Amino acid sequence: MENADHPLLNWIPYKLVETDNEVYFEWIYLGDKKYVDPFFDETLMKCKVHYNNSTRYRVVSSVENLIEWSTELVSTELKSLLFHVSRCGSTMMTQSLAISPQNIVVSEAPIIDQIIRSDLFDLDKKRELIKSVIVLLGQKRFSEEKNLIVKLDSWHIFEVNQLRLIFPELPFVLLYRNPAEVLKSHAKLKGMHMVPNLLPASIFGISDQEIQEISFHQYGAVVLEKYFQAYLDFYATDKNVSIYNYKDGMKSVLERFLSFIDADYFVEEVDQMCERLNRHSKNENVVFKGDSFGNDALVIDLVKANTLYEKLDNSIAEYGAVNIS
Repeated sequence: MENADHPLLNWIPYKLVETDNEVYFEWIYLGDKKYVDPFFDETLMKCKVHYNNSTRYRVVSSVENLIEWSTELVSTELKSLLFHVSRCGSTMMTQSLAISPQNIVVSEAPIIDQIIRSDLFDLDKKRELIKSVIVLLGQKRFSEEKNLIVKLDSWHIFEVNQLRLIFPELPFVLLYRNPAEVLKSHAKLKGMHMVPNLLPASIFGISDQEIQEISFHQYGAVVLEKYFQAYLDFYATDKNVSIYNYKDGMKSVLERFLSFIDADYFVEEVDQMCERLNRHSKNENVVFKGDSFGNDALVIDLVKANTLYEKLDNSIAEYGAVNIS
C-alpha cells in the first residue's frame, strides 16, 4: 500500500506552537485510529495514550520541514471544504460521511484554525501551510481510503476567498439553518464563537463599538448576521459552491452533497450513511428524534438575521430557477 514504508505513516501535525524565539509544529501518532469521532479533538485525545505519544519527548518539525514532508506522502483526494453556521446539521453530515471506509473526514481540526488565525505568516505562507497540513491529515493509511472531506470551523467562512485561492477548482459547501433554531440550540450549550470575547470579535467583523452596544444574548444573533452576509457575498460570485438548508432534511442534504462532489459510492454505503442520520450526531448509540426546543423563548432581536436568512433562501430559489430555465 502507498506510504507503507514511509517513516511518517500514521504521524500527523496537530499543533502549531508559537514562542518568542521560534515557531514549530508538534506531531502525534495515530496508530490505527481513524477520524470517526464527531470532532477531531476527540480523536487526538484518544491518540495521546499511545506509547509513541506518552514519552517525555515531543516530535516536532519546522515550518519548512512540514511543507517538504507533505510532498512525500500519498494523500487521498480532497473532495470538498464544508462551511457551516453551527448547529445546522454539519456534525450529523460528517458523522454520516465517516461511515464510508472510502472517506477520511476531518472535522474542525484545531491546527487549521491555528494557521488561519496566526499573525506570524504572510498570506502566501499561510496558503502553503494550509494546503500541506490538509495533505498530511489526508494521508492514505488504509487501502480503501479515496476521498478527503474537511469540515472547517464556522468562522472560517470569513476566510473563504483566501481558501478559494488555495483550492480554485474544489467544490465548497455551505450549510445554514433558521437563526431562531440555531440560537435556541446555543441557549442550551453555547459554542465558543457565541460567547463575547472567547474569540476576538474582529474575526467576525464586529467592531469594538458594536461590542459595547451588544448585549450578551444579542451577540449570537449578530454573529449569525455576519455569517449569513458572508454566505450571500460568496454565493453571489462563486461558480463552484452549493448551499443547503437544514430545513430541507438531512437525508436530502446528504444526497445532494454526494451528487455535488466527484466521488463514487456503492449503494450499500449510501444506505449506511443515510441510516447514520437516524442517530444522534454526537452519540451514535442514541436515536435522534429531532431537536426539542418546545416553546423556548428568545429575548433577542432577530429581525436582521431573519432578513438575511430569507435572502439566502431566495438566492437559492432564484439560482435554481435560472438553472431549470
